[in-house]
Amino acid sequence: MFVVLLFWSLFTYFSSSFKSIDISLKNGIRWQLKLDLGGLWLGLVGNICLTLLFFPVARGSAVLQFFGLTSEGSIKYHIWLGHAVMTFFTAHGICYIVYWALMGQMSQMLKWSRSEISNVAGEISLLAGLGLWATTFPRIRRKMFELFFYTHYLYIVFVVFFVFHVGFTYACYMLPGFYLFLVDRYLRFLQSRRHVRLLSARILPAAGQTLELSFSKSPGLKYSPTSVLFLNVPGISKLQWHPFTVTSNSSLETDELSVVIKGEGKWTKKLYEMVSSSAAADHHFDVSVEGPYGPASTDFLRHETLVMISGGSGIAPFISIIRDLIFTSSHLQLKTPRLILISSFKTTADLAMLHLLLPITAASSAATANLRLTIEAYITREKQAAATSPFHNNNVRTKWFKPSPTHAPISPILGPTASWLWLAAVVSSSFLAFLVIIGILTGYYIYPEGKKSGELGFPMALTAFLYMLVLCACVAAASSGAFLWNKRKSGRDQTIQIRNVEGATPTAGGSPVGGGAVYEMTEELESLPLRTIEEATNLHYGVRPNLRKLLVEYCTEGGSTGVMVSGPAGLRHEAAAICSSGLADDSLQFESISFSW
Repeated sequence: MFVVLLFWSLFTYFSSSFKSIDISLKNGIRWQLKLDLGGLWLGLVGNICLTLLFFPVARGSAVLQFFGLTSEGSIKYHIWLGHAVMTFFTAHGICYIVYWALMGQMSQMLKWSRSEISNVAGEISLLAGLGLWATTFPRIRRKMFELFFYTHYLYIVFVVFFVFHVGFTYACYMLPGFYLFLVDRYLRFLQSRRHVRLLSARILPAAGQTLELSFSKSPGLKYSPTSVLFLNVPGISKLQWHPFTVTSNSSLETDELSVVIKGEGKWTKKLYEMVSSSAAADHHFDVSVEGPYGPASTDFLRHETLVMISGGSGIAPFISIIRDLIFTSSHLQLKTPRLILISSFKTTADLAMLHLLLPITAASSAATANLRLTIEAYITREKQAAATSPFHNNNVRTKWFKPSPTHAPISPILGPTASWLWLAAVVSSSFLAFLVIIGILTGYYIYPEGKKSGELGFPMALTAFLYMLVLCACVAAASSGAFLWNKRKSGRDQTIQIRNVEGATPTAGGSPVGGGAVYEMTEELESLPLRTIEEATNLHYGVRPNLRKLLVEYCTEGGSTGVMVSGPAGLRHEAAAICSSGLADDSLQFESISFSW
C-alpha cells in the first residue's frame, strides 16, 4: 500500500505539472522546466518516506508494540524506507544539478539564501546521506561492520542540514517520527550512562567460542521471551553497541538477566578472549546496556505442540522460550505444549550450546520434571559420534565476578510499572514546553510586533537552528526529570540487592581463585539440568534435518502445532513454504525470528 502511495503521488505531481507546461510554453525550454519540476516532485515524494523513516528505530516507543512489532522485527521497514529516501533524494539532487548545468546557472550550487531554500545545505545533507547509504548494503555491512556503524552517525548531519535546506516549518513533515526517536534515543543514552553489574559468565569450550553473561537486575524489570539487550563494553569499543538475545526469564530468575554471545566477529571474539583468559581475575569489566526490548506479550500456550527450528546460534531465542515454559509449568501450574527443538550444528563442539537451555540452579532440575522436551540435534560436518558423550564435557566453566560499588543492576528506564504512561508524559510535556517557548521566541525575537516593514527578514537558517536547539533542550529536560524521578524511587532497592548479592557470591571449595576477582564454579550444580538435556536429545551425524518429514510427523499428533524458526533466511523460507503447503491440513502455524539488525 505504501509503494502504491508513492507511485500515485509521483503520477499525480508529474501529470498535472507537465500538462500545464505543455500547454503554456513552446518547445524551447519545455523539457528543461520539466527537469526542474521533476526534481522538485522527486524531493517531495522522498519526504513522504522520510516522514516514516524514524518510527521503526524508536526501540522503546509504544508505537511498535501498538502495531504488534518488535524493534528487531521492524528494522526491515527502516531499511526499506532508508533506501527509498536516498533514491528519491539522490534523483532530486541530480535533476537540479543537470538543470543548472544546462541553464548555465552552476552558481546556484553555492547559494545559501537568507529566506528561501538553501542549496548548499541540501548538498551537504545529500553528501552525508550518500556516505551513510554506501555502507548499508549487506555485502559492505557484513564485511566492514565498524565502518557501517560509525558512518551511520552521519544521520545527525543529514537531518540538521535537511532542516537548514527546507526550513523548520516545512521539516515538520518528519517531526512526529523524529520526535519519538529523539525522546527514545535520549532515554537510551541516560540508561547507558551507568555501568551494570556483571554477576557471572558461563564459558563454553573454545571451539564454539560461546558464553552466557549474567547481569544483576532489579526484580521490577519484566520482559518477554525473545527479548533483545544491547551491550557496550568500553574495554573493546566505547561506541559500538551489539544486540544479543536474552536467555533468562524475568519471573523464573527474578534477580538476574542473561544473554548468549557467540564469537562470530571481531567484537564478540575479543569479548570471549577477555572473559575466558586466565588474567580475567584481575580484569575490571565495565559493561553498559540498553533495553531489553521485545514483544509486549507472547502466547505459546495456545499450541498443543511447539516446534522450534534453529541453525547455529539461532538457538538463543528458544532458550528464553523454554525457560518461560519452565516457569509456567512449575510455578503457575499450567499445562505447557510439547516442545520439539530441531537444531543444526556444524561440529560436536557446538553441542555445548545445549548447556544453556536450562538455568544453573538446583531448582531447575525439579522444575523441568513436567517439561515435555525432545531435542533433535544434527551434526552436519561429522560422520560419526565421538568416543565419549558430548554432554560429558568438563570444559564448561562458570566464573563469578565481585561487585563494584559503582555498578548497578539493570532496571527499567521509566520505572517497572506504567512505563508507557511515563513515556506519554515525557512526550506531551516536552512538546508542550517546546510550543510555548518557540511561541515566545517567535513573537518577541524572530517576528516582533514593532518590526519596521523595510527591515530584512530573520535568517531562515538561524530560525531553524533556534527551533532545533529549543526542541533538544525540552526533550532533554523532560526525559532527565522522568528518569531521575524513577531512579530515585528504585535506588534503595538496588542498594539492598547489591549487598545481598555480595554476600551470596559462591566460591569453589570456600576460597577464591585467581586473586579474588573471579571464582571458578564446580560442575556438580551444572550437571543437574544437563542430565535432563542429555536424556531428551537424539543425535544425528552427517545429515541435515528433513524438515518436511519432521513437521508432518509432529503435527499428526493432533491439535495446533506452532512452528518457530530462528536462523538463516533460507531455513526460515523452507519452513514457511512447508507450513503453507497444506500438507498438514493447515494445522501448522508459522512464526519467524530473524537477526536482521
